[in-house]
Amino acid sequence: MTNKSTSNNLAPLSFTEKLGYGLGDMASNFYITFFNIFLLYYYVDVWGISPGDAATMFLVTKIIDAISDPAMGIIADRVNTRWGKYRPFLIGVSLPYALLGYLLFLGPDLSESGKLIFAYVSYSLLMLAFTAINVPYSALLAVISPLSEERTKATQFRFVCAALGTLIVGASAKPLVTFFGGGDELLGFRLTIILFAVLSVALFIFTFAVTKERIQTPKSNSSIKSDLSILTKNISWIILAICSILSIVGLVARIASTAFFTKYNMGLGDEIVLWWMDATTLIISAGFVGQLFGALLTPSILKICDKKQLMIFANVLFGITIIGTAFIPVDSYPAILTFYTLGMFAFGLIITLLFVMYTDCSEYGEWISGRNIAALTVSASLFAIKFGAAAGSAIPGYILEFVGFVNNQAQSQETLEGINVMWNIVPAGFFFLAAILMLFYKLDRKTMLKIEHDLLERRK
Repeated sequence: MTNKSTSNNLAPLSFTEKLGYGLGDMASNFYITFFNIFLLYYYVDVWGISPGDAATMFLVTKIIDAISDPAMGIIADRVNTRWGKYRPFLIGVSLPYALLGYLLFLGPDLSESGKLIFAYVSYSLLMLAFTAINVPYSALLAVISPLSEERTKATQFRFVCAALGTLIVGASAKPLVTFFGGGDELLGFRLTIILFAVLSVALFIFTFAVTKERIQTPKSNSSIKSDLSILTKNISWIILAICSILSIVGLVARIASTAFFTKYNMGLGDEIVLWWMDATTLIISAGFVGQLFGALLTPSILKICDKKQLMIFANVLFGITIIGTAFIPVDSYPAILTFYTLGMFAFGLIITLLFVMYTDCSEYGEWISGRNIAALTVSASLFAIKFGAAAGSAIPGYILEFVGFVNNQAQSQETLEGINVMWNIVPAGFFFLAAILMLFYKLDRKTMLKIEHDLLERRK
């Protein structure tokens, strides 16, 4: 493995390149945040699919991702072009990605079974496009610089931009649906996703234009079985992937339940409470502001503690804030807002750490095997995140079905208690499990310094 210019490649990344890399994740979050917050609500409360059917659809479609995510990683690791291995996918896939996002919210007037078939097909196609653009994008981090410190800085930009993207969606999506729809939520969702699709394409093109792949690797001729063997022997990666699933399940179960809890348990309506935001939008937005600050502060906190220690602390903190809201009366809006925001601050730490630690796992795999399989490492990790998001959306759907939820009706006391449990209790358990699992993670700071030193010597 060689670099075109060792001295140039060891130079710090420019502000423009770090920002450009980060904006690629903002593009992804315009979609994934919109889906995580509103897709279950759209399917159940707007388009009229039953909660149980929607939950099952979220899980069943992950069978496709179990194949497509690693397959995309294997493909990307074997690509060599004048623009690099991973950057060309940002251009080639962005337009299909945008069009399929619109298809997801097209909302045709079909029978109940027709709607379910349409949901399966459109959601599966969208997730394939998400894989095809986000696996190479995530793998780009592993080759953007040979220095762990520079990759950490790029990751900080990534998740600051991701947090800004989630904040933009959280603060604007519901008001945009209301504005564009004029009382027709179905139309509002359809027009809102067009706006986010156009913005996503523009940002992916910018990311392609300003980033560079500095670690030049030869086209892989190794067998797929050999690559998978490297991955499965990486115990820290396995632990981190399972931790990702647990944390993302907890997060998405929390935020996918928010619109239901605020509407039915808290009785919040569409009245404006601050600027353009109603009370629900303000809770969601404040949470994403907290996530932004968590992402911003991660590098500073890492100066005084190890990644593993911080990951354990952040998961425990999020779990405690969720349990805490269960003891707050539903009419105590400021207290609920505060606890929700503090929990999302913890998630800002978690999501920033996850992808820094994934590249650490990638380097560990290269260190022990002599081969770089960054895209495969990240693709399998991306599957963990996507599966976590699907399960996190499915769990509230199944709970709603179990407690007899009926859309747009006054709910029974049993249903309200079920919504309370799915928002205030269930997500916490996943964060506590993730914290326990991280106790077995092996790649500490001392180990990573040795790995980085050894790999720099090899690449020279």
